[in-house]
Parts: sequence; C-alpha cells; structure tokens
Amino acid sequence: MLPVTRRAEPAKPVSSPTWVLLQGERSTGTSIPVKTAGLQSVPLLFTFSRMMDDLQPGQKLARGVSRYLRSLGYAPLEEFVPVRGLRVDVMALGPKGDLWVIECKSSRADFQSDSKWAGYLEWCDRYFWAVDTEFPTELLPDGTGLIIADPYDAEIIRMAPEDKMAPARRKKLIQKFAMDSARRLQSLRDPRPGLDGVLLGGAGGDAPEA
Repeated sequence: MLPVTRRAEPAKPVSSPTWVLLQGERSTGTSIPVKTAGLQSVPLLFTFSRMMDDLQPGQKLARGVSRYLRSLGYAPLEEFVPVRGLRVDVMALGPKGDLWVIECKSSRADFQSDSKWAGYLEWCDRYFWAVDTEFPTELLPDGTGLIIADPYDAEIIRMAPEDKMAPARRKKLIQKFAMDSARRLQSLRDPRPGLDGVLLGGAGGDAPEA
C-alpha cells in the first residue's frame, strides 16, 4: 500500500503590524507598533491618555520623578511603606544601596496638610520634595532636596543633604523594598494567585524593625 502524502497547506499571509502613536505620550519622532488583529474587544479609549486621566496630581508627579530616577540608575518604587503608619510617595534604591525618599506635592494645600513628612527622614539617606513649576518653593523646609517634575520627567534643582541610616536598618529596609517589588510584579502576572483571590500560604508583609 502506497504511503499517503498530504498536500502542503498554502502559507497564510502575515499581516504587518499597524503603526500608531498612542495618545497622551510625548512624541519621540517614532511611532509605537501595535498589532490590531485580535484586539477588537479592547476598548479604543484604553490609551495612555485615559490612564493619565485616572491619576491624581501627585501621582502624575511621581510618574515623572520615577522616570527621572531610572535615568540616574535608581530603582523607584511608588507608595512604599517603610514602617507601619508611614507611606512615602516614592522610595528609590541606588546602585550603591543608598535610599532616597521623594514626597510629591501638587499644591500649597497638599503640602500644608502633610504632618508626617518629618517621620520619613529617619528612613532614608536623602529626602526630597517633588513639585511642579507653579509650586511656591519658599514654603519648603531648609535642609531638604528639591525636584521639579511633571508627568513625563523631572530634574534635581537642589541636592538633599546626606544623613546615612544605620547599617542594620538599611539592610532590613532594602529587604522589604525587594520583597514589596517582587510581590507587585507577581500580582501583575497573576492577579488571583489563590482561591477567590486569597493568597495560599503567603507570608505577611511585616515592616522592618528599627
């Protein structure tokens, strides 16, 4: 009996990606490739512009600050809790293990309503304020750093003085920074890692001791 041979299937044409410029981002002279095939169920309004509209003014500043810190070789983490009861807008880990805290203030009222910022000083090596160009910078305390920011970028105007933490505190804070970062990344990959969204056998996020 002769072997049965199958006829070769004609190759399916491969459609090239559609090049579009996502709204809400600064143009860099190039467009971003996005494959439109198979994405008909994704709302067209889900763009960077829509995402930016969902951010609070302080979060927009934190976005620009984080971009800038990455360009300096720092790893930023927004809304980090160094110890129970404190939440900093941006914590940045440097290549030599140094830690910066950046508090983002979008207005005079936002700054004047913050009564906890002095408690952040002992949890970093340098402390900065991040504000926009319209903020009255004369309100900011002496002996702190100053960053001018917008949603897309930032720049250090005044370097903060260095006040190094104790080695034991630094070690525990860096460990918590790493664990919080890893958990956030995992939650993006697997939003429901357990039954009904409850972690199975997960460890608690204890704050570092002094």
